[in-house]
Amino acid sequence: MRVHYLLLGLCVVAPAHGAVLRTVTTLQGPQVYLRDLFEDAGVNANRVLGPGPGPGGRIVVGARQLKAIARQYEVDWQPISNADRAILEWPGDPLKREDALAALRTALVAQGAAADCEVTIPGFNPPMVPSTGSYAAAVTQLDYDRDLGRFTATLSVNGDGMDPISVRVGGEVSDTIELPVAVARLSAGAIPGPDDVRMARVHVTSVHGEVARDPSMVIGMQLRLQLQAGVPIPMTDLMQRIQITRGDPVRLQLEVSGLSLTGQGMALESGATGERIRVRNVSSQAVLEAEVLGPGVVRVVPGTAPIVSQARPGLSLARGG
Repeated sequence: MRVHYLLLGLCVVAPAHGAVLRTVTTLQGPQVYLRDLFEDAGVNANRVLGPGPGPGGRIVVGARQLKAIARQYEVDWQPISNADRAILEWPGDPLKREDALAALRTALVAQGAAADCEVTIPGFNPPMVPSTGSYAAAVTQLDYDRDLGRFTATLSVNGDGMDPISVRVGGEVSDTIELPVAVARLSAGAIPGPDDVRMARVHVTSVHGEVARDPSMVIGMQLRLQLQAGVPIPMTDLMQRIQITRGDPVRLQLEVSGLSLTGQGMALESGATGERIRVRNVSSQAVLEAEVLGPGVVRVVPGTAPIVSQARPGLSLARGG
């Protein structure tokens, strides 16, 4: 009988094997299971208790709620004190800006924006996405004003083990175009060479009027005005290289009534090939309008005062053939 009582006593004092509270749990998805709160939770360990925090968030379950859950799902656990609690965390990171921009650009191009448009989303507050697993961002609604270059959109994010996330974003769109630009600032009168010009993407909004579309339209030309680096090059700022400078002696040519007249003059203005400048006939002192043909040579524009009204020394007359 003593042995019997001894065994009975051992049965009374031996601790029962119960569940253990998990004070901090890292979740792997949007739902909370009973096993996330207790180790050795029993037959209901895989029971879904409800939604957990979003990616990057946490929830805290206090002693009273833990006791109620344990009782409801027959978990062998009792709180030691009112300070008992369980923390449930789902690691997350902000959605990468480049992923959001890629989704927005795809939607904008589908509505007519340029394939290489530049998209900006100032003040973008990225949603949190799970730190692990895959996800994808897509635009589910888009309002795009192409004339103003502005848009608003609903950006949705879906991924493995996460509830869909949708946020509203707004921003601006700048179409770009490839044009020749100066590598560095060039002063007025400079003649750009091959090393002075490169092709670059520029905003369409920075293009005003007719601009150079190819480096060949710039190289070898002369600049009327100073040219800033990296900006489109207006055609009005380009001219043929100056062939005659103000004060240069020039040879005057005029063809009239089958005759070719030549004389000597002085340039009153500078000019490039094809431009019209004023010149003075050194014999008659008449001021004439003439087209620059090349270095030191101009052709008097028909209809202006003749080079000579009477024969003077230093002039030659030749009959056209």
